[in-house]
Amino acid sequence: MFSSDSLVLIGKVVATHGIRGQLRVAPYSGDAGSILSHHTIVLKGPNGELDGYEVAGSSIHGKKVILSLESFHNINQVEHLVGREIFVRREQLPELPDGEYYWCDLIGLKVRTIGGGYLGELSDILAAGGNDVYVVRMGEKEYLIPAVEDIVAEINLAEGTMTVDPPEGLLDL
Repeated sequence: MFSSDSLVLIGKVVATHGIRGQLRVAPYSGDAGSILSHHTIVLKGPNGELDGYEVAGSSIHGKKVILSLESFHNINQVEHLVGREIFVRREQLPELPDGEYYWCDLIGLKVRTIGGGYLGELSDILAAGGNDVYVVRMGEKEYLIPAVEDIVAEINLAEGTMTVDPPEGLLDL
């Protein structure tokens, strides 16, 4: 049995690939290679049920990952898996160096300026070339904050906060 608290969302099955039972996966980390190291995954079904699968093989295909699961050998066996979200157990994720964070740990942080102003909650992260962009929302307002050291002054996961030092004009709508 799987506890949803111990699972981390890493991608979604977006299509089948070929006729040999392979799946095309869109990774949520912005890095297709991040999925390649996992030997087991958990798929969330349409009714919320969680099922574990052994990975038979995986490879990068453009910005997607092609995934083969044990016991599935043709397209008819995997068509029902399209649209399912892919999770791994948190303990399967490698330790990150200081100053790096998993996206799932950042989503939901309360974002404030160094002056104490409340901007809202980090609701999404966009992979945008050279650096990620944090999407911060408060009601109808939305701020796009570049995820760079010059702007992100502090991330405190224990307190659930992020402090930013936006340059002049960044928060103007």
